[in-house]
Amino acid sequence: MKPTIVLVHGAFAESASWSGVIQRLHTDGYPVVAAPNPLRSLSGDAAVVSSLLATIEGPVVLVGHSYGGAVISNAAVGHENVKALVFVAAFAPEAGESIGELSGKFPGSTLGETVHEVPLADGTVDLYIEQAKFHQQFAADVPAEQAVIDAAVQRPLNTTALNEGSGEPAWRTVPSWFVYPELDRNIPLEAHRFMAERASSHLGVELPGASHAIPASEPAAVAGVILAAATSNA
Repeated sequence: MKPTIVLVHGAFAESASWSGVIQRLHTDGYPVVAAPNPLRSLSGDAAVVSSLLATIEGPVVLVGHSYGGAVISNAAVGHENVKALVFVAAFAPEAGESIGELSGKFPGSTLGETVHEVPLADGTVDLYIEQAKFHQQFAADVPAEQAVIDAAVQRPLNTTALNEGSGEPAWRTVPSWFVYPELDRNIPLEAHRFMAERASSHLGVELPGASHAIPASEPAAVAGVILAAATSNA
């Protein structure tokens, strides 16, 4: 029985960002679910994905992009059917660690210089990437005409999600695979290498010249790592 691949998008993106990856997984006969990620709080977002996992029969490969990596690290806890975690240009926080802390652990992120803040009535703030800066910051290797659309449909990250510490992460007990870009301007390359090593990942693939938006710009490479996880006996 082939595992179901559950894909979790990150901040400044939405589920359609996985389209190229989904096409390739379907070609290989895998069932796929692109899970909703509210981007409101780490614990709340993980609970949404965890509830979805509870309805899926059989093995699951759980995949997260960017902030979605923090979500899958928490959502997989307690689900014995999750056989692998795949981090796609993604955060893999330790217990108590926030993605805000991780992104600043190593130099190189320019995200803070591009953020547009929208204060909300509850005292929190929604964070967007300024549309004029989206292409260069988030998706430099995506065609400009596509980046304009992606900038317009991006979904914001709430500051609660940015600053909330992780629970005990599933990558401590569930085998993990990592794929990440050389030229990530959201999460520094050294942070990716550090997280992959800390998680004792089975595979760490670095994509030369790639941007943070590798689900869109490098779908074949991303799908290849997911398939490696799906077919592994680890």
